[in-house]
Formats: sequence, C-alpha cells, structure tokens
Amino acid sequence: MEPSPLTQQTRPEVFQQKIVELYEALFKDEDDNEKSEGFWKEFFLLKPDKATLQRILLQLSPDDLLHLQEQTRQLFLRAVGCIKAGNAPADAHALDTVTAFLASVLSKKYTNPSSDIINVLAGLNQVDAVFTEFVAALDVTIKTGRNLDTRQKAIEVALSVTSGAYQTSLLSYFTHRDLFPSLMKFIQDSDTNARAVEPFVLLGLLSNYNKFEFQNPYRLRLDDFVNEGTIQKIIKAMGHTCSISRAKYVEVQEDLPEGWTLSNTLGMIGLGAIAPGAKSTPPVIDAEVAKEMFAKLPGNEAAVLLATYDFAHANKLFCFNLVSSPVEKGVEPPISGFLSLTSYILQHAHSSSRSTLYSHLNLLTIRLLIEDQVLCKRICSDESKVSVRLCRQRQPYLPLVRGDRILAVTILDTMIDGINHNLRRRLDVDLYILCIGIILRIISHLSRSRTRLNFHWAELFRSLLALIRFLTTYTTDLKNVPRIDILLDSLVNLIALSLSAGESFLPSPAAYDDLFYKLVETGEVLTKFRENYNLGNRPTSSIDTLISVSTHYNQLLADGAPGRRGKHLTSVQVAGVIKQGYETLSIQAKEGLDSWDKYREADEKTFLKKMARAAVSDVKNLISGT
Repeated sequence: MEPSPLTQQTRPEVFQQKIVELYEALFKDEDDNEKSEGFWKEFFLLKPDKATLQRILLQLSPDDLLHLQEQTRQLFLRAVGCIKAGNAPADAHALDTVTAFLASVLSKKYTNPSSDIINVLAGLNQVDAVFTEFVAALDVTIKTGRNLDTRQKAIEVALSVTSGAYQTSLLSYFTHRDLFPSLMKFIQDSDTNARAVEPFVLLGLLSNYNKFEFQNPYRLRLDDFVNEGTIQKIIKAMGHTCSISRAKYVEVQEDLPEGWTLSNTLGMIGLGAIAPGAKSTPPVIDAEVAKEMFAKLPGNEAAVLLATYDFAHANKLFCFNLVSSPVEKGVEPPISGFLSLTSYILQHAHSSSRSTLYSHLNLLTIRLLIEDQVLCKRICSDESKVSVRLCRQRQPYLPLVRGDRILAVTILDTMIDGINHNLRRRLDVDLYILCIGIILRIISHLSRSRTRLNFHWAELFRSLLALIRFLTTYTTDLKNVPRIDILLDSLVNLIALSLSAGESFLPSPAAYDDLFYKLVETGEVLTKFRENYNLGNRPTSSIDTLISVSTHYNQLLADGAPGRRGKHLTSVQVAGVIKQGYETLSIQAKEGLDSWDKYREADEKTFLKKMARAAVSDVKNLISGT
C-alpha cells in the first residue's frame, strides 16, 4: 500500500520567513544564476526583511560580491523595474529592499571603488542606461508616488546611494537629473516636521557634491528658490531636529537650574517622597561615562546642519525666515532650537573631531546671518526677542537669564561659552577666530548704529582678557600655530574697539568704567603678551592702544587718589580714579577697527570638504540604523 500524500511532514525546529529563503537562494554561488519571472514576482510581493538582508550581505566580502555580480545586477535591475512600474505593494517593497541592499553594498571597501561598484550594480556596458532609469524612477516616485510613505521610501533610497557612493562617479547621475523640484514638492506636501528632514538632508549632500570643482546645479537652485511656504516648512523641520539633537545632550546631563519650589525644599531635607507631584530624579551618570557619551554627540541627525549652512549661504529669504519665524504657542522657535543646539555643541567642541566640525559649521551659519546688515539690525533689536535654552553643563556658568531675550545677547553668550570652555594647549585657533569675529561684527553694528544693549558685558570683557592671559601663559605651545596671528590681531582689535566706541553701545557709564577697570588689572599681562608674540612690530595690532590706556591709569593710581590711606586703594577709589582719568585720557585707536571682511566660501574649502564627509558618514549611519 502506497503512503498517503497527506501524511504530516516533520515540523521544522525553526520557522523561516519565505523572503529569507529567497535571499539565501539568490546569493548562493550556483552555475545557473538566472532566476525565473515567478521568483522575482514572489520576491517583491513579500514584505522585505531589511535586517536579515543586510546581515547576509555583511558576511560577503567585496570580492564575494564581485563574484556574485550576476545575482546583484539582477536584484538591482528588477527592483528598478518595480519602482518604475509603481504598482502596490511591489514598488514599496522594492524601495525598502534597494535601501538595505545599497547601504550594505556601498559600505564595502573596494580596490577600485567606482568601477567595482558599477560592476556589482549594473556592469560597465549597462551602467548609463540602468542608472539613468534608476534616478528617473526615484525622481518620479518622490514627486508623484502613490502616497507620502512610498515617496519617502524613494528619498531614503536616494540618501542611501548618495551617502554610500559620495566619493564615486555614480553621483553624477543625480546632477544630470535635477531632483530639486521633486524634493521641494515632497516638502510642500509633507504632513509632519519629521518627513521634511530627509529631503532637506539629501539636498545638503547633493549641493555639496564637488561644488568647488564644477557649477553644482543644486547650489544654483538654492540661490533662486523663493517659495516662502516651503522654506518655512524646511526651517520648522530643521528647528525640530535641533531640539531632538539637544535632548540627547540633556539625557546625559540635565543642566536646567530649578527655581524654588516646595518639592525642592522637601527634597533637600530628605522628605522628597511626600512632596506633591514628586518625580523620580534621573540617575547621575559617572563623569567618565558621561565624557564618552558626550564624545558621540551630536547624533547622526546633525547632518541637517550642513543643509542649513548651504541654504543660509545661498538664499537671503531662507535667512530672513530663520531669524523671523513667528512664535507658535508651545513650540520652540526654529532659531531658538538652532542656537540652543549650537551652544551645547560648542561647549563640548573639544570632545571629538565631529563635534569640532559641527561647531565650526554652525558658527559659519551664525556669521552669515550677522553679516547681513538687515538681519543684524533685526537680531540686535527687540523684535527678535525669543527664549533660548543655553548649555550649562560645564563651569564657569554665565548668569542665568530667564524669559525672552534679544537674539544678539543670546549669540554673545554662546560665543563667551565657546571661548571659556575650549581653552586647550592645542588650541582650536579657527574656532576662536570665528567666535571673536562674530562678537566683532555684533559690536561693530551696535557702535555704528549707537544701539545700547542690556547685557552682562563684564562677562564678555572678562572672557576676552582671560583669553589674553591664557595666550600669554602658553606662548611656547601656541606661537607657531597656523593662523595664530589672525586670532591675536582680532582679539586685541576687538578690545580696542570696545574701548574707543564703548560709550556708543554700552548701556551705562558703570559698564564702560568696568571695562577700563578690567584692563588696568591686566596691565602687566598685556606688556608680556606684546613681548611674547612681538606684537609691537605688527602694524595691524592695536596692542599699544591697550597698553597706553593701562599705563595712563597705572600712573594715576601710583600718584594716589583722594582719601587714600596706606599703600592700597579700595575698589571705590580705583573707580574714582578711572572716572577722573577720562579727562586726561587720549585713546589713539587705529582706523577701521569696526571693519571686517565679508565671508568667502572659497576660504573654507578644506573645512567644508571635511564637513561634507562627516555629514555623509552620519547619513550612512542613519540609513543603516546604527
């Protein structure tokens, strides 16, 4: 008697998804590599398992992939066909599959990156036809796909290939086919801030591709774009991303000072458990662990800052909307999120090379905003008032000011923190040049427009003079550092400008007196500073102005003051001498202390290329989910 065909089969120990079986069958090294139509139809009807596909591909070396090029080419070509056809659910499954496939294939270290990747994906003879069709299919899907989810998947594919093949010739296909209108259409149609971020990041990578070697079409598009509604959506998405990125710093160390409450008081005496609305306080992270965590920040989402810089550099309408976005109740204004994240990155700029790069980038963006005289006027006026959460994770702390503040004073605070928290023997000279330059541009505008700002100016002048002390102490380490001469001149000339024009922007005579008081205190250091760096021989330095003011007052103090008793003067008596000294003081300031050079992107070519590579790496990590 023959066995019944209905006999129960032995149950497998582990059930395996059908799609995983197909992955394994596809990447087997067999003589017959050509898969049937039925195989591919089933392949793209099944929901992809991106993690398993990436794991299988991860196990293959670059040489293995080149050996399996018949299979990889079939997969890529069939996926492009499904994307182009636009039939559900195969198109969405093809997009997910290609995102994972490209993220893995393009991350390998090939001997000849461009030609090897071309061989894996299409072959040298077919690459033009296949990639032209591929980019066209993505363009159409991003612009007119079935729904927002499918359109976003197409953007993720474009991000995967752009970040993975950034150093190869494949990106030229994205410059031949202009994706800008499709990306802007998607942003316009987006229903959340999160959706608008990825196309903006993609735009940032594309507009940086070889932009110093040829006329990048995406850069030209940024120049000409005037759709204010779409620009506002981009700015909101950027601000939202900055808030998310800052939250990661706060997770490591909560730094917001709490005001007095009954709960706090009960907590201080050990009765926190009975406090109304008592919340469990987050555990304090060990200092060394926190240091390691800060070194990994900002998160990969910070790649949005590159696109922000590029839009700010190219488009005045973008800058205007960034500075003047209307405040929505319960929502952090985009400029607040941007400046807040900048203050956190800047306070930890020394933690890693990534953090250093992003701090430089945001400082360049702030410089671009300040150099626009119309925007600078707004930034220094009451109409720019917003609340900005500034980093307070490391001492020394600046005075805490709650509530809305003029943007200019928030920017000044951020620059002071940058100066105070990055003093190292291996000084980041370029970072200090940027911070000093931004302060100079603000003070230059204030003095010319005779705008007085209520601000803790004493903190600013204390930080500038402390920087001079630091430079004097570590002269042997710093004297031969590239561009140190630019920093020295900028710093000295900024203090000289404050001395000569302080009456026009400082809020009160007392604030002006305080600057002189601090300068007199630093007298001996200034003389040593001049000698250490041979500043007396530099026609561009105003060091003699500072020393002459200090010498003038030191002579008056040596001659004595009314009511003097003993050898020493009280602070009140010194203040009195400073006021009397104005009558005989003559500040011989150089011409043009309030002038500055307009930003030229070509000067930052080396930095921006490094920055683009860092952003590309962050996008790779975002796409691969690491």
